[in-house]
Amino acid sequence: MNVAVVCSYPAIVAQSGRLARNVTKGRNAVDARHRVGLYGSPASSAAAPPTRQTLRSSRANAGAVLTGAYSRATAAGRRQVTVRAEADGEYDYDLFTIGAGSGGVRASRMAASAGVKVAVCEMPFSAISSDELGGVGGTCVLRGCVPKKLFVYGSHYAQSFEESQGFGWDFHESKPSHDWGRMKQSKNKELERLTGIYMNLLQSSGVDVKVGRGKVLGPHTVEVAGEQFTARRILIATGGRAFVPDIPGKEYAITSDEALELGELPKRVCVVGSGFIALEFAGIFAAFGSQVDLVYRQELPLRGFDEEVRTFSQTQLSEKGIRQHPASSPTAIEKLEDGSLLVTTSSGKIDCDEILFATGRLPNTKGLGLEEHGVELAENGAVKVDKYSCTSVPSIWAVGDVTDRVNLTPVALMEGMAFVATVFKDTPTAPDHEIIPTAVFSQPPVAACGLTEEEAAVMYGDIDVYTSSFRPLKHTVSGSSERSFMKLIVDASSDVVVGAHMVGEDAPEIMQGIGIAMKMEATKQQFDSVVGIHPTAAEEFVTMRTVTRQIRQ
Repeated sequence: MNVAVVCSYPAIVAQSGRLARNVTKGRNAVDARHRVGLYGSPASSAAAPPTRQTLRSSRANAGAVLTGAYSRATAAGRRQVTVRAEADGEYDYDLFTIGAGSGGVRASRMAASAGVKVAVCEMPFSAISSDELGGVGGTCVLRGCVPKKLFVYGSHYAQSFEESQGFGWDFHESKPSHDWGRMKQSKNKELERLTGIYMNLLQSSGVDVKVGRGKVLGPHTVEVAGEQFTARRILIATGGRAFVPDIPGKEYAITSDEALELGELPKRVCVVGSGFIALEFAGIFAAFGSQVDLVYRQELPLRGFDEEVRTFSQTQLSEKGIRQHPASSPTAIEKLEDGSLLVTTSSGKIDCDEILFATGRLPNTKGLGLEEHGVELAENGAVKVDKYSCTSVPSIWAVGDVTDRVNLTPVALMEGMAFVATVFKDTPTAPDHEIIPTAVFSQPPVAACGLTEEEAAVMYGDIDVYTSSFRPLKHTVSGSSERSFMKLIVDASSDVVVGAHMVGEDAPEIMQGIGIAMKMEATKQQFDSVVGIHPTAAEEFVTMRTVTRQIRQ
């Protein structure tokens, strides 16, 4: 079978019609782009918030954005995307993927199921990544989302034991003890199971798995462990790597990789950063009983999130016993004779046993040979791609964190699916980065979808804001001082809910459902028409009737 697919400009415009309409209405993905800095690279986190003028310009130039998405293709005439059920003698493979993380595995499997010949390469397994070690499953499965969430689950029991006393539970002789090593052992056992599942998924889909570090030798050539392979298309899906600033004593610092592999629970931990990873690990260590100092440059944690959410979260972190050092940055780390560390910051000194840097991640492109063969990279090393994830070299594509667009695992999966649809299924599909629900598994967790109040005010001018802060029913008996906060932001002219935010137990689970409603452009009136489930925190999202404030410009 040999089917040629021509991706012409009219098809692109038709495929992007909904985006064009949403941009015209002002519902673009400012929140997604702006929040990349929270999880992504230092370069992206330095980006300035959008102004009303730039947002107006984005709406006015919507047509230009769509036109420019395939500028390289149209300049060359038309881009030909060829699908083959079996690679011919010209190439070894129709697709060769470098990197078997979430995006790479999904794209490789789906491409193989479409009937093309696929190979993927990944470095040997290791819980801690390096230039030569990685593992099938990638960051999320092996040293990110999954193991971190397991540690979050484990840490919750400490709070539950404490709170249970308000419900009549007693610990007569001693409180429950915790074995950190046993938890880590259980975590690693699960990771071995998961990486095996990923390997089986690839092999059962007919994907050839090559073990070793991949390197691009040309537009259609990849080298793995000294062996060369040719491919009609190459997909870069190598993700990102943790970043530690270049300060004296940085060799004593750890990242999230090492934090998940510590041999024992440190008594004192200094966490540097205020994004997803920093707040999650600060909560984990504090819940297990470590003394935690949280150091961050801004006045509030969670840069890019809604200001009220940031303020509320800061208060809740203090309630958990986390000592915060806002407007502060580490300048040096010294190892003392007793093995402990002395961290010098711009505002003072901190004694600790471990210092964890969670200040960002950099795209993992070092040594891939991309620039040598014409692939354009951003200043931070990210692979530059067009709207359809194609690089400056027509045969080389990229998805996931390595492109530094929206650095979240589900987004990498979506981008991988869009790539397969575009290249192998005759359906040009641009990844939809609008209305992406996201969550920080801090304690209490934070979840958001859509625009912040600040962004919405700039974009729409006239907005209505609904908020609610309350003590959850459970904690009226448990004795905990933990509170919850919920917020809806509504475009006053259309009544469409353009932002939803929550801090509190089960916020991530609740926000997933809210994301569906927002994707369908639900109005506040439609929210209000839903019957709430009582007694739950979630019902608050459909019972907030009184406007907290109205902003009119």
